[in-house]
Amino acid sequence: MVERYALEPLKSLWTLRAQYERWLEVELAVVEAYEEVGVAPKGTAQKIKQHAQIDVDDILDIEKVVDHDVIAFIKSVTKNIGDEARYFHYGLTSSDIVDTANSLALIRATDTILESMTKLSNALYSKALQYKDLPTIGRTHGVHAEPTSFGLKFLSWYAELLRDIDRLKYVREEIAVGKLSGAVGNYANIEPEIEEIALKKLGLKPTPVATQVVSRDYIAQLLSLFAIIAGLIERIAVEIRHLQKTETLEAMEPFREGQRGSSAMPHKKNPILCERLTGMSRLMRSYAQVAFENMALWHERDISHSSAERYILPDSTMTIYYMIEKARFLIENLNIFEENVKKNIEITKGLVYSQRILLALVEAGMSREEAYTLVQKYALECWESGESFKEKLHADKKILGTLGEEKLAELFKPDYYLRNIEKIYEKFE
Repeated sequence: MVERYALEPLKSLWTLRAQYERWLEVELAVVEAYEEVGVAPKGTAQKIKQHAQIDVDDILDIEKVVDHDVIAFIKSVTKNIGDEARYFHYGLTSSDIVDTANSLALIRATDTILESMTKLSNALYSKALQYKDLPTIGRTHGVHAEPTSFGLKFLSWYAELLRDIDRLKYVREEIAVGKLSGAVGNYANIEPEIEEIALKKLGLKPTPVATQVVSRDYIAQLLSLFAIIAGLIERIAVEIRHLQKTETLEAMEPFREGQRGSSAMPHKKNPILCERLTGMSRLMRSYAQVAFENMALWHERDISHSSAERYILPDSTMTIYYMIEKARFLIENLNIFEENVKKNIEITKGLVYSQRILLALVEAGMSREEAYTLVQKYALECWESGESFKEKLHADKKILGTLGEEKLAELFKPDYYLRNIEKIYEKFE
């Protein structure tokens, strides 16, 4: 965990104390299940709950001797429980507790992440509506293409985020599984009924088949989706970084009073948040890769996944949560320079209207090949000379005679390219 990027409530979710509390939560659910079937006397779980104490330092001291975190946890927590300790961890193996508790942590983290994603989606849709009617230049390969709606940038991100929200809701249900089936998952020393009762109390389902652990495809699926969500945030960040270039300056990250962009150059306003989010997206993809590697364990289980998950589970959930929260801040406070947006459409002096000229000539009866060759000839000349494309076409008697002066002038208006934008927005009403 990097403190700089750790936000509540996920920061607290992954503390050692919180981990031990989840382990105790699972152990107590099992004891309650034993009570229900008559194995443990009524009130056993309540007495354990009253006397069990989580002393992090004591657990860590015991672990130094036993070199096993779950054994250290059991020895410490049951010190003052008394005879009821007989039913603590009864018939279980360490992974029953660890894997089930990790599922609890992941679904709780996911619920927080989903809530944050919903807030980000609201911010994106608000901006999409605000800038729906603002013409901007569309760029392909980084080169001016044709005018479009500035609001469509936000609407595209919004649409993708809605898909990610739906995906995460589905995966959230997929990962809400646990296992309480013993050392190799065959219920030799614990009954399936106990697993079902205990997991239901925890809001989980039994995984259909387990070894000593829950199969790691669940975690790989979740972290893959986190990487996809991070990819969207990176897409947003990269676009804003491009729009903040001095030569473009259509949008800019918020810059707080007192903030400084460079230790050497006082004039600098850098897209540091967008660049940070871009870097974090690389991390999210690496976490997913580790999750894939963790899927193939030896036989019924080894612990090669364990050390890796101590990193990737807290770090992936905290990092994607940080990214979503900061992306929302970025969108809500983004500076949009509308005059620059409009001005940049005309940088090429009309070249971006070439397709409309082409189609108008075709509609007027010229063959497509002839029209394309003619329009491209003047377009390429204007690229080299910097002359006005409109004036070039106006000087060609064939083009002027085919289209007429009034029609030719009409073809150089950006509003035409927004005429069907409303139909796109209607899909989200």
